[in-house]
Amino acid sequence: MQSLKIHVLIAVGLLIAMNTYAQQKFPSVGLKTLLGRVNQNAPTLLTDSAAIAISKGQSAETHSNWLPNLRLNYQSDIGTNNNVAGPYFGFGIIPSDSKVRTESNTSTVSATVGVAALDWEIYNFGSYGAQNKVANSDIQVQQNQFARSKYQLQAYTINNYLQLLQLHDLLAIQSLNIQRNSEILRSIRSLAKSGVRAGVDTSISEAELSKARLNYIELANQQKQVQLQLSAVSGLPYQSIIPDTTAEATLIGQSPGLHVLTPDTVNHPLINYYRSVYQNSLQRETMVKKSYNPKILLEAAVWGRGSSIDANDHFNSLSSGFGFDRNNYLVGIGVSYNLFDLRRRQLKLHTQKAATDYNAQKLAEQKKLLSISASQADVELETARQRLQEIPNQLKAANDGYRQKLSLYKSGLTDIIELNAALNILYRAETDYAQAKYTYSGALFQKAVTDNQVNTVLNLLN
Repeated sequence: MQSLKIHVLIAVGLLIAMNTYAQQKFPSVGLKTLLGRVNQNAPTLLTDSAAIAISKGQSAETHSNWLPNLRLNYQSDIGTNNNVAGPYFGFGIIPSDSKVRTESNTSTVSATVGVAALDWEIYNFGSYGAQNKVANSDIQVQQNQFARSKYQLQAYTINNYLQLLQLHDLLAIQSLNIQRNSEILRSIRSLAKSGVRAGVDTSISEAELSKARLNYIELANQQKQVQLQLSAVSGLPYQSIIPDTTAEATLIGQSPGLHVLTPDTVNHPLINYYRSVYQNSLQRETMVKKSYNPKILLEAAVWGRGSSIDANDHFNSLSSGFGFDRNNYLVGIGVSYNLFDLRRRQLKLHTQKAATDYNAQKLAEQKKLLSISASQADVELETARQRLQEIPNQLKAANDGYRQKLSLYKSGLTDIIELNAALNILYRAETDYAQAKYTYSGALFQKAVTDNQVNTVLNLLN
């Protein structure tokens, strides 16, 4: 049992030493610096950046829809020319055989045909323009998605950084608590040897000391977990992510001027994203309306033909069929419209209008949520400020009470239970103070994130 205690003591000592060494080896990382690294290395942002490139490529493809089709075709064939009269619908590919004779003739003939055909939808009453606007709107949505991801990642990073600051404070408090319990244990052992104190006090004190060490181990584990989370989005080694411990004091010192942050409703990433999605849906409505408009087509073709059958229906040598004997061209303007597209347009437009209404509701919902979040942040910030003003009184009283109980215990005027109670009150007051600082910083940044004024707060930490 004694060996186990020694091993635990050594482990905790090494853990404290490692935390101290890490803080000495690596310089502290400011929140502004960390956010810069996150913006450069976060996997989510790299993915969204690639999505923007895809949308731009798709937009370039859409903008080329107006280009005409110019097809070049050439073929040389050998076969028979033995046709009969009569109409038919084509079943896929049906060979052309134009001549009708009174008698069947299956002699082999050769033929050549070359065609250059132009097919151009020169005007469609705004359909091209509507498609291009949707493509541009798609790019805007992806760009705003990138900005939204950056905004959310910013909030995530800030929250973890503040947790890291809190855990740093709690580890320092726990280290101090271990020292106090060790001091009490040394005093009890000295008094127990002289017969002033019972051995049971030693056991109680050892239990309290062991509990303090276990709490330190748990807090150190939580610290590493948060560091690993920040490492995943920043690319920094987790051991090097040491928070700047002056940040909280700086923010608390600047508190009067931070209660009047002005919400940025013009360039807010969340609002801009949902607004762009709504605008994209409106553009798609227009595209649906215009995609079923009539189409004006320019058709043109030039072709040449050759055959081993001459104009007098003589079957000549096969070699005479390779080459062009006749050349033609044809140019025309056509109009194409499907009357049943009226119904298709109506149905598709109804579906798209439902999507537009949904996106409008999402935009209104996001505005409402941000407004509620801003109000909650104001209330929490004021409560946290009042808590910070009161906490020092609790901390001073708890510290005085502990010192008095420790002096009385050493004089034999109180017992270990009352001393431990005083120590726990002091420990709770210190952790309450750490929690109050974390709550205040969290409320301040929640307000800054909600109002899109994070840079205003970050500039105070320089």
